[in-house]
Amino acid sequence: MAEQRKPLVTHIYTADPSAHVFDGKLYIYPSHDVALDCPDDDNGDQYQMEDYHILSMDSLDAPCVDNGMVLHENEVPWVSHQMWAPDAACKNGKYYLFFPAKDKDGIFRIGVATSDSPAGKFTPEPNYIEGSKSIDPAVLVDDDGRAYMYVGGLWGGQLEKWQTGEYVENPVEPAADGPALGPLVAEMTDDMLGFKTPLQEVKILDENGNPLLAGDHDRRFFEASWMHKYKDTYYFSYSTGDTHYLCYATGKSPMGPFTYRGRILEPVIGWTTHHSIVEWNDKWYLFYHDSSLSGGVNHQRCVMFTEIHYNEDGTIQTIVPYENEK
Repeated sequence: MAEQRKPLVTHIYTADPSAHVFDGKLYIYPSHDVALDCPDDDNGDQYQMEDYHILSMDSLDAPCVDNGMVLHENEVPWVSHQMWAPDAACKNGKYYLFFPAKDKDGIFRIGVATSDSPAGKFTPEPNYIEGSKSIDPAVLVDDDGRAYMYVGGLWGGQLEKWQTGEYVENPVEPAADGPALGPLVAEMTDDMLGFKTPLQEVKILDENGNPLLAGDHDRRFFEASWMHKYKDTYYFSYSTGDTHYLCYATGKSPMGPFTYRGRILEPVIGWTTHHSIVEWNDKWYLFYHDSSLSGGVNHQRCVMFTEIHYNEDGTIQTIVPYENEK
């Protein structure tokens, strides 16, 4: 089965799918949209998600199962609200759920919760990861067992508020002709509960080796980091935000730098674009979301997937959503 361009579940709104194969079964860790009646704004106040459900599939032709609520904001002492896009990882025989949320001061941090099962339920650590900031954690456990977390998101994700190293509520925006703000990466501790190294900026370069510019909204990073390996190459993919593309860059190290290579997905219905890429049974799949289930309401989204294809040179063939649909 190559195509599944329809919502995986329709009884709840889901978005930001992080897909992983654990023990031969596919698990999807999405955010859970709330059917809230409010206007959209650039700060993301319309996204008032408060818990996580885990979806799973025995095969791509099997029904998608909702394993229920595995973590709620009321269970996490440091959280005030807005539990946004999560990710998960497996190491040391345990499963880890990484999630962003605003602390009691309204600053986004990254938390972690653990479980003995990929389907949860998850038990949160009492505090957020020391040194964490912004949103959209994505974790790669590399072939050598070392793990890396990628984070960051502009505007509502607060990344630009940390340009000085300290949180600044009303920062100066980067100049359009200057380097774009990149996502952040840190190597994780062996127990997956903290950072072994400080967060540092990921460099995304153009074809000439120069940093992408802040005014290059078609290519610069906005949010939604994801990392996967194909053959011996690291693929860092992300959303451009206000131009609504999923793009990718490649490199030879999980810490970067990465060279921009192109688009994975053209714009979908709805403002946000957030994804994951996973290999299952020797094929590669893109999990993503749109707002088709709600008729275009930006904070009421649905998760779906489609197969992706690589060219001989390692580039990814661009997907045009809805292209063959009637």
